[in-house]
Amino acid sequence: MKFFTLAASAALGAAIPLTSRNPANVLLQLRTEPSATLACPASSWPPNTIGEANVPQPPSADLESILAQVDPARIEATIRKLVSFGTRHTMSTQNSTTRGIGAARNWIRDEFQRYANASDGRLTVEVPGYVQQPDGNRILFPTLISDVVATLHGTEENRLYVVSGHYDTRASNVLDYEIDAPGADDDASGVAVSLELARIMSQPQYPRPQASIAFVAVAGEEQGLYGAEFLAQTYANATPRVNVEGMFTNDIVGSSRGGNDGEFYDPYVIRLFAQGLPPLDVENSATRETRLTIGGENDSPARQLARFVKEVAENEATGMNVSVVYRLDRYLRGGDHRPFLEAGYPAARFTEPHENYAHQHQDVRVDSATGKQYGDLPEFVDFDYVARVARVNGATLWSLATAPGAPRNVRVNTAALSTSTTLYWDPPDADYGGGYEVVWRPTSAPFWAGVLDVGPVIEATLAMSKDDVVFGVRAKSKSGLRGVAVLPFPGSR
Repeated sequence: MKFFTLAASAALGAAIPLTSRNPANVLLQLRTEPSATLACPASSWPPNTIGEANVPQPPSADLESILAQVDPARIEATIRKLVSFGTRHTMSTQNSTTRGIGAARNWIRDEFQRYANASDGRLTVEVPGYVQQPDGNRILFPTLISDVVATLHGTEENRLYVVSGHYDTRASNVLDYEIDAPGADDDASGVAVSLELARIMSQPQYPRPQASIAFVAVAGEEQGLYGAEFLAQTYANATPRVNVEGMFTNDIVGSSRGGNDGEFYDPYVIRLFAQGLPPLDVENSATRETRLTIGGENDSPARQLARFVKEVAENEATGMNVSVVYRLDRYLRGGDHRPFLEAGYPAARFTEPHENYAHQHQDVRVDSATGKQYGDLPEFVDFDYVARVARVNGATLWSLATAPGAPRNVRVNTAALSTSTTLYWDPPDADYGGGYEVVWRPTSAPFWAGVLDVGPVIEATLAMSKDDVVFGVRAKSKSGLRGVAVLPFPGSR
């Protein structure tokens, strides 16, 4: 057994911290000053006396090349093509080649297959589905729900990351499956992200990542998250259970302008919603009680995933600021990440900074009194903005899939009172040969502030009290790529 003990101190002053700034102050500030993305001046106690400041992870050469390939013109073509099917309502026709959700599904499948044909066998495409019976609410008759899934196969056997948008649409009446429902922003924009990243990342010029990535377009979101629930349960009920270590839904990521009349303009911001306490059917009441007792309610797997996004996707290569919102979703609303959370998988939602409800869930029309245009039309989509959102997703997915997975069974020793802290953990998998970092932050800080590289050990003692900070442990590859941190629970070796 290898372990690490730190007794000496090292100053942090030379490093540039990752700072949490007030989003209201930074929406249009694209790093004209040194990055302070992960530090929080309002949460500066206790002072760091060991390790160094946690700083963003710069993109690798491969990742920079991937992000440079994201093409706003291709994204625009995808969104306009999806709009051309008239409606993509879940209950719309599935027999036409030019109109309805069936035609849209087949076109998405064929696009993914084109990328697969050029991938040298690394990308495969499938269309899993089932027939949803009438639900007494938003499904009126037996309806085929089909997901389109393109999987980029990694070198590891069972570690997967998922990125999704929903290709179904709706208009003002959620049951009207015949009226035009263009769904340019909600959610052709999200589907365009999945398609564009699949096109680029599957190219043979790039190395296979360690983990697999599923690029997905789901149906049934507007009628009750049916496609996402089916996919999450498919993964969860597989033998062995598919190890989904992160899922992102991109839902309404098409516009940099919002408000009642487009008065809010934030072209360099994307919101990322991350749930706090896991559902009780995922985390039992005893674990929940322990989490609350140790102050771990802000350290769910979903929020650790969001912290990772902040560290790897807010940089010059993406041109974006990631505004993490510590909430499941917009107030009392939901999306396709929720079924993954309920299946026990870490998941989060990307959404544009300001929505315009005149361009969402509306019949296409012009108000005769005001002349205002309603409807989710391509003219209201900022295609350059969607491309930047795709780069945020690309930076996140590639960084996750090329880094080690999460350490297992992370524990903090509570056998006796001590002013130091001893942590234990198990490797991400039996073949792992890299090292680890211990991270920490003041309890009121949103992001990891300090970090200590402890090397290839599975135990570390730090000269810092667990009373005053939140600790995490993350794997770090031999090439320096870091994974998602894990909160330790009370335990022993």
